[in-house]
Amino acid sequence: MTDITRRSMLRASLALGGAAVLGGLLGGCAPGRPQPSRTDGAVDLSFWTHDAGYIDFFTAATALASQETDFDYTLDVTQIAATDLVTKIIAQAVAGRGTPDVAGIELGNFARLLRGDIADELMVDLTGTVADVRSDLVEARLAPFSKDGKLYALDSDSPLVVYYYRDDLTSSLGVPTDLETWEEYAEFGAGFYAKTGKSLGAVATGSDLGQVMQIFWMLLLQRGGGLFDADGTLTIQTPEAEEVLTFLVDGVQSGFLTTVADFYGPSMQTALKTEKVLGLWMANWYKTFGLEPNVPEQSGAWRIAPMPRFAGGGGRTSFSGGTGFTAIAGKPNSLAAQEFVRAAYLDPDQQVKRYLDLGYLPTMRSVFERPELLDAQDEYCGGQRLFEVYTDIIDEAPPVYMSPDLFILQTALAGALVDAYRGRLTPREALDSAAESFAAQANK
Repeated sequence: MTDITRRSMLRASLALGGAAVLGGLLGGCAPGRPQPSRTDGAVDLSFWTHDAGYIDFFTAATALASQETDFDYTLDVTQIAATDLVTKIIAQAVAGRGTPDVAGIELGNFARLLRGDIADELMVDLTGTVADVRSDLVEARLAPFSKDGKLYALDSDSPLVVYYYRDDLTSSLGVPTDLETWEEYAEFGAGFYAKTGKSLGAVATGSDLGQVMQIFWMLLLQRGGGLFDADGTLTIQTPEAEEVLTFLVDGVQSGFLTTVADFYGPSMQTALKTEKVLGLWMANWYKTFGLEPNVPEQSGAWRIAPMPRFAGGGGRTSFSGGTGFTAIAGKPNSLAAQEFVRAAYLDPDQQVKRYLDLGYLPTMRSVFERPELLDAQDEYCGGQRLFEVYTDIIDEAPPVYMSPDLFILQTALAGALVDAYRGRLTPREALDSAAESFAAQANK
């Protein structure tokens, strides 16, 4: 295979956002060959992450990992944007050099590595690594990082979706926080908006297509559906999907839900500061990355609760986000990387530390019952013991199934959702339109 052909195919794979033709390049055509792993001694791991918080956490974990394994660890850290990180791994893998030993890959971008044989050729199968603790892992968080029965990454979080609400204002304005269903909440919320001009939820309609899809995706998972099934087949033309989108469209049109450009920028900040929005559903990490930076002055006023159920079925929570840490295969440091990820992530004390330091929920079920977490009071949420909520809903969390064509769906679905919110398409028309566009682009 010539270099020109290789570069052409790489450009094609990157353009597809999913490394569509990468499988063959990682195998026989790649100039680099699998190398035997060293089994002990000093090792300097090349470590890539998009999140500065992980740098401190994993650097601190080197001491523990050095005690529990036959390696003596140091880290060579590279911080890089989540999307760029995956693109660079693909490019370096094709070049046959320069890949990291350990990488943290954001869930949405991880889907790009599920095409063809890429995962099997690029990453270490961690299935055996977790065998002795598998029954204690939150099973729903293994699915997004697995393919063909093999586990390729350990999730950094169990990103439970909860309902955030302004406790001070909902109390003074008579907003109930104990309604059982979304339908009851929407009915109350429509009347509440008519009287006060305040909304009890929000949807994103801006240029960040991931956020636009995320709002719909969270509720669809909660309702018992999903964007894809376990085989990666598109599943948005279902009664559950139409029900969820109808709920969102009706909510926007009644004022129960407001629209914002995005959940992290000026539009949401304004909605929160002006008290136009008194509640929203989002993952546990939104407190750290959304509320606290946008409205620090509202510290003490917010609370969390399980989400209301849909009357038709489903649980009281969902999942959104996550980052899988993986060891790159075929390198001298592959075994050391595999054991480092295990030592850093599958130790109960490390799981507690990760929540206390970074706010990421444990991925080991038993750790949710640890006293230091159950007793922890959250200042931003008025001293609320958040784990009283998390432990109540963790067993209702749905699995998340992925497809390497997730990014194609994101483009097709986001525009259709906005069209539905604005009344240009009915919910069914929007989902049919997205499915048709996806099929054409993904060649399904």
